[in-house]
Amino acid sequence: MSEVRHYCSKNVPKRPRREQRRASQAMGLTQTPTSVLVSAPKWRGSVRTTPTDGVVTRQSSAMRLIQALIPEGKRRLVIEHLEDAAIDYAMTSETSRSEYSDIAYIPTDVDSVEEILDELRDVGVERDGYMIVSDVETIVSDRFEQQQANNAGDEETNSVAEDERISREELQTKARNLSRSTANYIALTLISAIVATAGLLQDSAAVVVGSMVIAPLIGPAMASCVGTVVSDDALFWEGMRSQAIGLAVAIVSATLFAAGYRAILAPELELLLIQQVAERAHPGLLSLAIALGAGIAGALSLTSGADEALVGVMIAVALMPPAAAVGLGIAYVDPTLAVGAGVLVAVNLLSINVAGVATVWVRRYKPTHWYDAKEARRLTGRRLLIFGVSILILTSFLATSSLAARENAQFETEVETIADDATENLLAVEFSYKANLLTQQPETVTVRVYGENPPAAATLRERIRDTTGVDVGVRVVTEQISRA
Repeated sequence: MSEVRHYCSKNVPKRPRREQRRASQAMGLTQTPTSVLVSAPKWRGSVRTTPTDGVVTRQSSAMRLIQALIPEGKRRLVIEHLEDAAIDYAMTSETSRSEYSDIAYIPTDVDSVEEILDELRDVGVERDGYMIVSDVETIVSDRFEQQQANNAGDEETNSVAEDERISREELQTKARNLSRSTANYIALTLISAIVATAGLLQDSAAVVVGSMVIAPLIGPAMASCVGTVVSDDALFWEGMRSQAIGLAVAIVSATLFAAGYRAILAPELELLLIQQVAERAHPGLLSLAIALGAGIAGALSLTSGADEALVGVMIAVALMPPAAAVGLGIAYVDPTLAVGAGVLVAVNLLSINVAGVATVWVRRYKPTHWYDAKEARRLTGRRLLIFGVSILILTSFLATSSLAARENAQFETEVETIADDATENLLAVEFSYKANLLTQQPETVTVRVYGENPPAAATLRERIRDTTGVDVGVRVVTEQISRA
């Protein structure tokens, strides 16, 4: 049987020998992501005392177990570093005749993982051994109340709780797993794009939202952000490549689906008369706020270790419907829709990446090695500058569209006032617009009235031109109202 040794930090009293043995054995059996540990480390979270046996259970969603395979000749250095840092740990002898002398087990909270890994990295464990980080659900300890009392003073001095964030190594692993453009990623993107295209054609917001739920676009976007901040070029380019593949698949599949729909069911369709489509043809500046919010939410979700599935829907909101609209514009040979939605896709994609990079940077992530930190800052600043300038250039299109929309709203208000003053029998005023690449210009005004003596169309046109400075065609339609 292998020798088991248990060590505690200097500020924690020694336990009875039987309790040390039980703790070490429990930690030695903890190889699965979900674990129960018997120990007395410093934790954050809730406390539950069982009245029958006095056992205190520590529950938290932010606990980790670090298992380190110590290379031959590194044992003493590891012990010195852990004890100098006042870190609780247990250690067992490795008997598998490998190149490792011991296995260290270190229970800790999620905020301390990065610091502990750096301590082990300093003595060469990463280079010659292994460091494994696992999730833990519960800590059970008879001595926890005493440890909590010792730490109560520190907690009282901190009026603001620390933000939970996963370690740099966990973040990189999670981002790398999300960044790959696998067959499932391509299939889900294709299905999502087809569903979004069908929703746009049906003018159904519910169907469009449903397409966002299955869109797997959050992973590549967040991977490129993490790769930038931690100076992992391979991760950055993998994320960028997956984003490009995802958008290409979405646009191509939407184009093919829309082309089939046009050939079979609707060869002549005014796309800009569909509200869900028209919103993507001439987007406004609020679209930028949506994309920035999506990028921030995605980065916060990833760095806190939370489930990013729901946040991924918000990122899909900014990317999938516009990509489907681009496909519709291509299939129906509508350059206004294709260009407008294409600009929206580009602005949203860049904004998500800028917001994600900034958020990961604010969360205090940095490269593994200190000498890479300067290069990471330079690289992050350069990419933010490039993305930011690109956003400013493309945002001019959104600003033009927003200003045109405001002018059109003011034009409609003034025309309605003129029509109301011209007759007491006004039913409605309708407007039609001519769309170009950036804006929509008023083309005709239809005034619907009832009764006798309707206003003359020429008179209304002249008054509209004098008041608004816009010359549009005017039609006056008299309707007969029958009452029984």
